[in-house]
Amino acid sequence: MQPDGSIENIILSNDKRDIAQFSRYLPSAFCEDAARFLLTHPKNAIITTGFLIPMSLKPETDGPPSAIALGDALSALGWEVTYVTDHYTVPLLKPFTNKNSIINFPITDLFTSKDFSKQLLKRINPSILISIERCGINEFGLYANMTGIDITSHTARVDTLFSESIPSIGVGDGGNEIGMGNIPVSNETKQLKIDFSITSTSKLIISSVSNWGCYGLIAALSIQIQKNLLPSIDSQKCLIQGMVALGAVDGTTGQSTTTVDSFCLKENLSILQALHHFVEENLTEQK
Repeated sequence: MQPDGSIENIILSNDKRDIAQFSRYLPSAFCEDAARFLLTHPKNAIITTGFLIPMSLKPETDGPPSAIALGDALSALGWEVTYVTDHYTVPLLKPFTNKNSIINFPITDLFTSKDFSKQLLKRINPSILISIERCGINEFGLYANMTGIDITSHTARVDTLFSESIPSIGVGDGGNEIGMGNIPVSNETKQLKIDFSITSTSKLIISSVSNWGCYGLIAALSIQIQKNLLPSIDSQKCLIQGMVALGAVDGTTGQSTTTVDSFCLKENLSILQALHHFVEENLTEQK
């Protein structure tokens, strides 16, 4: 895997789900666009992640590792960071979140979820919401995985946080994630045979793997502030391995392997390495 040219080209390389076709609905440099937006809404972020895989009833390896990386990057800039997820994903995040707090969003009915969201937002008063590979509700009022399996009974309605007009960023790779409501329904969306999420966000990042999209956001943020905030290769390797040891599974196979959406560790880390090279080249050019 040797992607080049831009952050977007890097994170959309090896596109197994044909998600790249929807980039025409986004700014050409959508990672930079999202990073600029993020910086204009400091310094109190809620980050949500965690996607249950029904065949194993375990959370997947896509989302949580990069969510930790983003939280660490924002913390390094002096931001307050709060993670919001469900009880399935809390154990994956807890050992790696440093001093950042984690809120367990209950799996319950819509009315109770909306009330929980309002109370949570009132208490934390976030300046921005960021979702990384988190299932969003579809037009039928359900939460479903890539194959159409209904996972509503196992999914916290975290997307109710995004209905309160707070600035937000969504990162997704398949169509059923929070933020994909930004993509208009078309023949192309129907051809994917997946019910797209109707939950929209202020900005959207699409990528072949959501972790890669979040790395892309961190890379763009790094260039904006002229400091490389990307996680090290070793730290993400250890993080993925550690989360698998805690129960995370591959989102495609449902197996307890150190893979992300069927991409092996080497393939995943090569994307992060490519982004490191891109950031360092751009930092050098702007010095």
